[in-house]
Amino acid sequence: MASTDLEPTERSGPYAALRVTDFRRFLAGHLISVFSVTMQTAVVGWQLYELTNSEMALGMVGLVQVLPMFLLTLPAGHAADVYDRRKLLMAATTLGVLTSCGLAYCSWQRAPVWLIYAFLFLSGVARAFQGPARSSLMPQLVPQEIFPQAVSWLISGFELSAMLGPAIGGLVIGFLGGATPAYAFGIFGSAFYFVMLATLTPRAYVAERPAQKQEAQKKEDELEGWAKVVAGFHYVWNTPLLLAGMTLDLFAVLLGGAIALLPVYARDILHVGPQGLGLLQAAPSLGAVLMAFVSAHLPPFKQAGKILLWAVAGFGAATIVFGLSRSFGLSLFMLFLTGAFDNISVVIRHTLATILVPDEMRGRVAAVNGMFINASNELGRFESGSVAALTTPVFSVVSGGIGTLVVVGLVALRSPTLRAYGALEARKEAA
Repeated sequence: MASTDLEPTERSGPYAALRVTDFRRFLAGHLISVFSVTMQTAVVGWQLYELTNSEMALGMVGLVQVLPMFLLTLPAGHAADVYDRRKLLMAATTLGVLTSCGLAYCSWQRAPVWLIYAFLFLSGVARAFQGPARSSLMPQLVPQEIFPQAVSWLISGFELSAMLGPAIGGLVIGFLGGATPAYAFGIFGSAFYFVMLATLTPRAYVAERPAQKQEAQKKEDELEGWAKVVAGFHYVWNTPLLLAGMTLDLFAVLLGGAIALLPVYARDILHVGPQGLGLLQAAPSLGAVLMAFVSAHLPPFKQAGKILLWAVAGFGAATIVFGLSRSFGLSLFMLFLTGAFDNISVVIRHTLATILVPDEMRGRVAAVNGMFINASNELGRFESGSVAALTTPVFSVVSGGIGTLVVVGLVALRSPTLRAYGALEARKEAA
């Protein structure tokens, strides 16, 4: 039996996706890479705050990484639809290895702050190409009927790695007194991901009927030049369900980006030091991992649209409580809840962005989705740092949580399609 073929009896149960050899390799490499990169991110944030004592410096971490994503994400999405997605992902991962080496050099030689930002910019370039290639490669690794389950495992594994990475990064700083070992993990993790990608032999699992496939290809052939690059935007704009989900993520996480200020909370508000910072960084991922595990063993969501709206509202409410908290335990629990709610929304949105899109468009739509996600995450860091510098960190976090609730209300009012959306697995033909 081929590595990606499953018998009918094997295409059921919460662990069906893990029976696919290519998916297991892809997952293992991705998780080791995420573990390493998130460790680096936590260490970079702590180092910059120690060097500059500035909230704005933390916000700049997001800005310098999101700029190349804005500039390159659309061409990267087009590249993912034109070239071999596996090789494109390997090339971007190679750049990730080089940026990890650069950050390790900065830590070892106590390089100036601008050089740290330069390597962070290059990491943004790598991520701009990794996102569309990775997202559009995923449907080639598993049969479509178990794709939502594969997404759930990928997200839960991602969150587990993202939980352990910052926690261990904090321990490295606190107990070893330096950041260089964390960057060594970063180099190893990216290199390991490259090796795992090299072993893949992906196959396409495309469920469109022949007539639909021919019509989609005809429309694709009619596009020329730049129109092909921006076709993902047109597709999202003309698909109200996708547009509502992506808009919800963009503005909600943009306003609720409290993660950027965790070094401030750890040192100046909760007074828990680098070890406490590691735990604060890990708490959202722990919530996401546990929620993903629970979701994998529950029936598919029957009212996915309403669940998405309530999940993002819960994220905003937990952010507000975290911002006001002076208790380390309560702060950890609120961050735990933000991760749990975010996991629900990520799985729903990522699944929608795949099952509603034909294969020949997946790279470009994944690029648009990635632009929304990266804009919300990285610009959210910049927004949080900027508002904190102009006012206070507490005001920045609390006002962001309130803004998230406002966004949820507006999207719920403006998008009856999202409110009415039902089960994820039953909508391929209807979409």
